[in-house]
Amino acid sequence: MTQVNPTRALGAGLIALALAFNLPYARLAATFDYPGILRQPPETILAALAAGGPPLIATWYAFAACALIFAPLAMAQALGQGRAQHAPALASAAAIAGAFAGVLQAMGLLRWVLVLPQLATLPDATASFTALHAFGGAVIGEHLGQLATACHVGLMAAIHRREGRRALAWTGTATAALITTGSFETPALALGLPGDPFALTAIGGYLALTLWLILAGLSLLRR
Repeated sequence: MTQVNPTRALGAGLIALALAFNLPYARLAATFDYPGILRQPPETILAALAAGGPPLIATWYAFAACALIFAPLAMAQALGQGRAQHAPALASAAAIAGAFAGVLQAMGLLRWVLVLPQLATLPDATASFTALHAFGGAVIGEHLGQLATACHVGLMAAIHRREGRRALAWTGTATAALITTGSFETPALALGLPGDPFALTAIGGYLALTLWLILAGLSLLRR
């Protein structure tokens, strides 16, 4: 029997995830006007959710599954290749941040699968939707989830810098900075400030995350 190389398997997993989470995102952008629809009135969002039916809910579930898969991959990336022995503090912190990032963002996305479809069938669900949308989406998924993602990537950039992997370090640092900035869209809106610059920065941050995951995966495949 051929033995699987865990380092190469992790590299392939990071590349696959980088490509996979863009597929449901692209479908949501095409069929649900995501993420622009998130700032529409509750009635508009609920009507679009009800019109999308099971295919739309399945797409949201696939998106949440990608976020959840990020957690074990991020932990393996942080603790593998001897990092738990050579840089225990950085490796442990990066693993914890990666686990939180995956779980928090999956929780935010799963509201579209397990909670909001039921609200879309009720005659007057505006108030309930607004509360759940703000807490489950804006607070848990977008703000805390993005901050945890940025923390993981930033800590991994510090590890890569120590290992002499400059391209990964610089890409990770830029990615973490963009995602961190984008995560403050919700506080900005709460303060009455325009949220579009933060939203666009977040999109740029996740495009950079795609590139960073691919580069990280390729570096592991070459080792």
